[in-house]
Amino acid sequence: MTRPICLFILAIAICASPNLLAAGSAGGSMDFPTPLASYADTQTEGLVPKLLGRVQKDPFNAIATLIFVAAIVHTFLAAKFRAIAHHYEHEAEVLQREENDGDGHQRKIDSAKFKEVVFHFLGEVEAIFGIWLIPLTVAIIATKGIDTAKAYINGVNFTEPIFVVVIMAIASSKPVLQFAEGALKKVAAIGGGTPAAWWLAILTAGPLLGSFITEPAAMTICALLLAAKFYRLNPSHTLRYATLGLLFVNISVGGTLTHFAAPPVVMVAGRWDWDTVFMLTHFGWKATVAIVVSNAVAFAVFRKELLTMRIPASEETTPRKPVPASIIGVHLCFIGFVVYASHYAAMVVLAFMFFLAFVAATERNQSPISLRSPVLVGFFLAGLVIHGGCQQWWIEPVLTSLNPLQLLLGSTILTAFNDNAAITYLASLVPGFTDAAKLAVVSGAVIGGGLTVIANAPNPAGQSILQSHFGPNGVDALKLFLGAAVPTLICLAVFLLTS
Repeated sequence: MTRPICLFILAIAICASPNLLAAGSAGGSMDFPTPLASYADTQTEGLVPKLLGRVQKDPFNAIATLIFVAAIVHTFLAAKFRAIAHHYEHEAEVLQREENDGDGHQRKIDSAKFKEVVFHFLGEVEAIFGIWLIPLTVAIIATKGIDTAKAYINGVNFTEPIFVVVIMAIASSKPVLQFAEGALKKVAAIGGGTPAAWWLAILTAGPLLGSFITEPAAMTICALLLAAKFYRLNPSHTLRYATLGLLFVNISVGGTLTHFAAPPVVMVAGRWDWDTVFMLTHFGWKATVAIVVSNAVAFAVFRKELLTMRIPASEETTPRKPVPASIIGVHLCFIGFVVYASHYAAMVVLAFMFFLAFVAATERNQSPISLRSPVLVGFFLAGLVIHGGCQQWWIEPVLTSLNPLQLLLGSTILTAFNDNAAITYLASLVPGFTDAAKLAVVSGAVIGGGLTVIANAPNPAGQSILQSHFGPNGVDALKLFLGAAVPTLICLAVFLLTS
């Protein structure tokens, strides 16, 4: 248990480090990023003149957005960086097999290994926004001063990254997975328990489950079950990406049956007085229809391949020792409490420490708690939140310049290039938003949440878990976008036709 605890402390240290930085500072500029009200451009007509005026008032706006765009481009190039890393890995292995002990030969090996590590790091999607924090921080310091940089980062809310780290770790524990698998097994049994039945059960019931255990937890469980029940059976390349796209889109819309499970909904529910009844009547039933239709279309397209997949006979009868119901119950209670306390980072961390202690005390019925994926995802979200705060200068005028239909379409597109929770949060700050505009922006945010890995907070978790099933270079961003395009269009059509 020592290693998981140390890793988690490291994750908290990453999220809390800005507070330590600020401790030695007498303060910093409280006007960074430039407050939206200070632009005083409500009388400026036209989106382009307004954006140009804001850049003129604070040129750093353009710098921050260029860095943000560079980070987004980097995510689409991650697979290429991983390919380069594998090239140097192979080169190092070849050099090591050669019988040559000279210093020059050893330097070649060291050089190849160094390049392998560098390009592998550049190819880690979860690290990309953290990497681009370096030029962003340097730019803030160079243009605004170090105190402003400290004050800005110290003011960023890291509650969501911490929550995602904890909920992912608990949701991936053996008792929770066994409980979820048992529940989905009953659904899959309707179709005979075949891989096709499991595929449908995981992609239909799993995302809807996210409305009650939160989207990050549902993503973790669904991704792990898809890895075990589907991806390991070696489906075609096209079906792999179609399934990943379905998973991301379904999780994004599937958390809208309640007001506390989907990050973009959580950001506005309290401010706009949306409760679970409101979510069910305005979003939940539409999301359910969209998920069922999307899965049905995908199943029809890949029906032949899905129906020919078979689980090896030796594995169908492999017995497994069940986890006691009492231990499963305790784990579910931990999930419930973490969801309840999701807005209070200190309580979430404290609950996780008790959870780790419970796991240690019931070790015989547990599997090791791996924090590598949760910590990487938390680091990804922390970086995204820091970058996102510097993008409000253009997101706000873009949102306010659109009518409800344009807002729905615009929010769907914007979400692909920015976390959907950031989109809805900025929308909640816009004064005078009509009810129709509120519904449109949140609808677009959840509809577009599967198009890219950065579009929805749980997506990095799913990609991290399933990455190894997409070859040595991992998930290709463009192919993911194409795989998610069809279910996204179906969701868009359902929401438009039922509004």
